[in-house]
Amino acid sequence: MVIGGDAGGMAAASQARRQQPYMEIVALERGRWTSYSACGIPYLVAGDVEDPRQLVARTPEEFRDNHRIDVRMGHEAMAIDLDARKVEVRDHARDRTIVLGFDLLHIGTGAHPIRPDLPGVDRPEVHGVQTLDDGVHLLDHARKGACERVVIVGGGYIGIEMAEAFVRRGLAVTLIEGEDQVMRTMDPDMAAPVATALRRFGVDVRLGVQAEAFEDGGVVTSDGTIRTDLVVLGLGVAPNSQLAADAGITTGVRRAIRVDRRQHTSAEGVYAAGDCAESHHLVTQRRIHVALGTVANKQGRVAGINLGGGYATFPGVVGTAVTKICELEIARTGVNEEEARRAGFRYEAVTIDSTTRAGYFPGTKPIRIKLLAEHNTRRILGAQIVGEEGAAKRIDVLATAITAQMSVDDVIDLDLAYAPPFSGVWDAVHIAARKGAQALDEAR
Repeated sequence: MVIGGDAGGMAAASQARRQQPYMEIVALERGRWTSYSACGIPYLVAGDVEDPRQLVARTPEEFRDNHRIDVRMGHEAMAIDLDARKVEVRDHARDRTIVLGFDLLHIGTGAHPIRPDLPGVDRPEVHGVQTLDDGVHLLDHARKGACERVVIVGGGYIGIEMAEAFVRRGLAVTLIEGEDQVMRTMDPDMAAPVATALRRFGVDVRLGVQAEAFEDGGVVTSDGTIRTDLVVLGLGVAPNSQLAADAGITTGVRRAIRVDRRQHTSAEGVYAAGDCAESHHLVTQRRIHVALGTVANKQGRVAGINLGGGYATFPGVVGTAVTKICELEIARTGVNEEEARRAGFRYEAVTIDSTTRAGYFPGTKPIRIKLLAEHNTRRILGAQIVGEEGAAKRIDVLATAITAQMSVDDVIDLDLAYAPPFSGVWDAVHIAARKGAQALDEAR
């Protein structure tokens, strides 16, 4: 049995089916959609995606007809009895409760938007953004004729993406962030251009401002009341792990479900994957919680192979992420300076400014790369990129280098592709590695 119909659940179900053509697989999903791209919701709101169905990779009917997976929509798992090997399920369509048995169980319950414990947070105009249903409800609210102003609470990935989406839809957007920078996964010097880009695009960015309450027509903040018709919470997500915890399954970092390398939980025959589960950070060698569709799909695949009787392991993550605001592309991988200090690394940090193409080539754009390299080993610990078209995906080279524990010297010697429309003869990645090596040499 699989609980959860998105990436962490259905990737496991599909892989288990490949392993075991005749295994009986039942998947429970409390919502209306399976295997959808939550990352596409801001682009649905912006109008880049016209129909929410375009974000669905596989429908329940496709799973049933093509993969023989018994997907039951509107079915919410309410309790797990590990001793009896049964799940209590609420069938919302028929308004009844049923009990289903299992031999093996996979939990892919995802995450839920963080909702601050503030007065008025349950008002109908206050929306989180995690599921496709959330996105549809948000879009319906924004389309109402009286909706002219929106306040975004939180300046992380979802916050800045939703801010751009609503400006493009023609609304007046205010973004409030309690810290003194947006994008807290970036170092302050690399996050500053993001706030600048938001303001240039027309977003009223207010840093160091805390939301204190939500009321009819406004958000009460530490800097006064902001009038609004709609509120979007961009404060991140928390693992949706209460169902597992109530059953006695061990949880860990941020109460995410603890799993081993095979995605197996503390309970016999029970696996978990995706936003509800922990991951392992390959740089810090610590358990972390990462809520990304890429990770959910990979963990789900590993869990599905093991559920089907095979053997697979998930090695971990380096925290690679990418997004954009208007023309500005933003990417990061590995650890930032705060994370490096917290993990006890001795390192050098360098920043370079370069171009995405040969400097003389038409259409070349700026790119800034920040690199962290460890003393003694000289390996790359982390990298951050801000720049315009063609900048952000260079993070993949650095993510690969970090995963392979390559040194700055190794990266200098990488045989990266060159032609004037794509980079200078020394790519920006090469230049950052060279500066990192120089800083390490000078620090000896």
